[in-house]
Amino acid sequence: MIGVELFAGPGGMGLGAEHVGVRTVGIEWDANAVATRVAAGLATIHGDVARYGPADVPGQILTAGPPCQTFTVAGSGAGRAALDDILAAVKKMGAREQIGTVFGDVRTGLVLEPLRWTLAAIDAGQPYRAVVLEQVQQVQPVWNAYAEVLRAEGYEVATGVLRTEQYGLPQTRRRAVLVARLGVPVSLPAPTHRAYRKGVPQTEGDPSLLPWVSMGEALNRDEPFTVISNYGTGGDVRNRGRRSSSEPAATVTGKISRFRIVDEGGREKPRFTHGEAGMLQGFPADWPWSGSDIPQQVGNSCPIPLAAALVRAVTQ
Repeated sequence: MIGVELFAGPGGMGLGAEHVGVRTVGIEWDANAVATRVAAGLATIHGDVARYGPADVPGQILTAGPPCQTFTVAGSGAGRAALDDILAAVKKMGAREQIGTVFGDVRTGLVLEPLRWTLAAIDAGQPYRAVVLEQVQQVQPVWNAYAEVLRAEGYEVATGVLRTEQYGLPQTRRRAVLVARLGVPVSLPAPTHRAYRKGVPQTEGDPSLLPWVSMGEALNRDEPFTVISNYGTGGDVRNRGRRSSSEPAATVTGKISRFRIVDEGGREKPRFTHGEAGMLQGFPADWPWSGSDIPQQVGNSCPIPLAAALVRAVTQ
């Protein structure tokens, strides 16, 4: 089965899909992410998703993780401010009407591209068998609006916000997701691991689920460590977020190279390498990160275990 991966990045969704037997062709405009994909041997089209359509890149499954910068709390907020216009545009697209809306930040409108591709495939008489989408949790209302349109086109759809540590990722990260299958029942993937709770040991929780995975278990460092990030500061530099190596990482972003790492005595240790940062997203230790701005490539990636779980949900 062949998948088409929009906004493919350095290989997140595509690698997860390959883990469950789906080969993908990725479209990515960023030259740095393309360099990583090429080094990894992933089928890649270097170009703008908005300039292509299903007639250009055939496939049975559509996967996508559109740019999140205008929707995330840490970003510009332009996407959140334009949410009503985005939801109205989804309805118009479902009715095959012209959108007519110009978004101030071009990245905001890219969240509509997966729907454009899906409807174009339907109208061409070659609908995708399945659709898989993931984004920051602030995009959940958009996926819910997608769901209404897709159901009217004959798809069964499930949406929700999932926690990545519940799929074996050594990182806490919440993602809004959509899974859809044409004429076949579908549901969100069931968690395989327990949810992380601050101060609650790995050994506690639902015995039918595996313990969440810590940074120490995922990485090959010789001694315990603490990661000090900017999370949770509330503007106070004395109140930086801290996670020990016996816990999952906090959400990995493009700023991961700024995170300090100290040992149990408070002494500075080497910061995360590109390989270690990638491992926190589920990439193999030897993933051939290439080009520049690698921390941003890592932070923008779809976590591999989550991608695999989502694609499995629509293929098995």
